[in-house]
Amino acid sequence: MHLFLKIMKWLGIILGSLLIVVFLFLGYLTITEYKPKEVEELTIEGESENKVSVGDSIDVLTWNIGFGALDKSADFFMDGGTQVYTATKDEVQDNMEAVTKRLQSIDADIMFLQEVDEKSSRSRNINEISLITDTFDGYMSSFAYNFKVAFVPYPIPPIGRVNSGILTLSSFELKSSVRQKLPCPFTYPVRMANLKRCLIISRMDIEGTDKELVLINLHLEAYDNGEGKEKQTKLLKQILEDEISKGNYVIAGGDFNQVFSNVDTSDYPLIDEDLWTPPTIDVTEFSS
Repeated sequence: MHLFLKIMKWLGIILGSLLIVVFLFLGYLTITEYKPKEVEELTIEGESENKVSVGDSIDVLTWNIGFGALDKSADFFMDGGTQVYTATKDEVQDNMEAVTKRLQSIDADIMFLQEVDEKSSRSRNINEISLITDTFDGYMSSFAYNFKVAFVPYPIPPIGRVNSGILTLSSFELKSSVRQKLPCPFTYPVRMANLKRCLIISRMDIEGTDKELVLINLHLEAYDNGEGKEKQTKLLKQILEDEISKGNYVIAGGDFNQVFSNVDTSDYPLIDEDLWTPPTIDVTEFSS
């Protein structure tokens, strides 16, 4: 009996200690949780003297760069693989060098980039924002976080610190950029260690008119039950309609995590339909 009580005492101590650690960690995540406002002004970096005029031809690029670590050798756990950290520091640096060279070769006027990391554990603490923006003299840029967590505790090994978001670059002069909050489908406590999706809405004057060219960079929800994407797409549609009703020109691009109803996807079969199936956007709903 004495031995039994002693064992139970130590089990109680261990269990109590674990509970204290869990509560302390939840408190830490609660205190450090990223809580952006509905709309926030963004800093615009860089300089450009180029102006856009009616009739101009504009090249636009959109690219989810997979935080520089999702190359062909990656076996990412969210895609059914086994890896959390999918690249070494040297591999991330090599990937980012390849990304910037590709961006330079395409030489688009406007670039919408997603999953750009700033000193995150998963991308080996490399500042991918500066690696890209420092490469493009004569461009203006704005960045917004959509995944900012001090420590993501899952899976094993844990993801760790994440500072990531979307980046817009423009060879034309930007007069403003804002972070527009998107609906978040996650609740407490999962919300604290998850993405807080957003849009970057940037504006530029159109020479000779009182209208604007509005750029919208987006990365909509992925691994939810579909409600998040639906609400986020609905808000995007409302913003587009509002701008068009003002007579403005709008370019929206990014990672929709959806397929378009007018696109043949038969050449891109899903590897595992049970893992994740992207829903379809009915393009007729966006007809103007």
